[in-house]
Amino acid sequence: MIKDKNTNIKNAVLGIPANFVLVILALLVLLPVVWMALSAFKPEKEIISWPPTFIPDSLTFENFADVRERIDITRYILNSVIYAGATTFLAVIVNSMAGYAYAFYEFKGKTGLFLMTLATMMVPFQVIMVPLFLVVFKLGMYDTYWGLVIPRVAVAGSIFMMRAAFSGIPKELAEAARIDGLTEFGIFWRIMLPQVKPAVITLIILSINGSWNDLLWPMIITSQTQMRTLANGLALFVGQNTIEYGAAFAGALISLLPMFLLYMTGQKYFVEGMAGAGLKG
Repeated sequence: MIKDKNTNIKNAVLGIPANFVLVILALLVLLPVVWMALSAFKPEKEIISWPPTFIPDSLTFENFADVRERIDITRYILNSVIYAGATTFLAVIVNSMAGYAYAFYEFKGKTGLFLMTLATMMVPFQVIMVPLFLVVFKLGMYDTYWGLVIPRVAVAGSIFMMRAAFSGIPKELAEAARIDGLTEFGIFWRIMLPQVKPAVITLIILSINGSWNDLLWPMIITSQTQMRTLANGLALFVGQNTIEYGAAFAGALISLLPMFLLYMTGQKYFVEGMAGAGLKG
């Protein structure tokens, strides 16, 4: 008993330097984000002043008023919600079903098809964005929500993560459900999917975050102002010759808050899901 207690104390003491380094690294990562959030409440003159100030000398909400006057932020937020929500809903269904099929079913060419799926992760989006745009345009989905959503649903990384999550479930569970007369979709939806809740929540967080912050694809596939997303709207404050720092920081803070709340809500499952995908994949 005494030996175990001494061992725990020794491990705690040895872990102090590592924890100290991790705290310093975390502060370095968070410092620019905190400075941006505080700068959203600074006057433009104070933001560009030298030496710079960390804590605002005087609080102002003019930057948020400028954002509202310059862009139709309500419409842009609505478009981002539709884009992120629809993409995430379909991504959970498509990627989880694909991962389940790769984990539980045997079919001809399964290994080769899975390797081809993973190979698409090595292709940068910039390589396929022109042919992808032409396909969407020919299908008549240019300047529509479907044109925004459908090409972003199936993601090789998400399929790989869901396959890894499903691979940790005993196949005997599915066999028992089949004996009880449950359909294949019923097995997937009612038995298997609840077993990989951390992976599903991780997929939801990654999909919403990726769609919410996506700048390039909405800019390519939309031309009407009312179809722009929040990320596109915020880009208007950063030009080639001028940068409206106050409005840009205020808009960035508005865009950051939903993602921050989403991550804090699902942080436990997110870490568990990512760790599970890494260990089982």
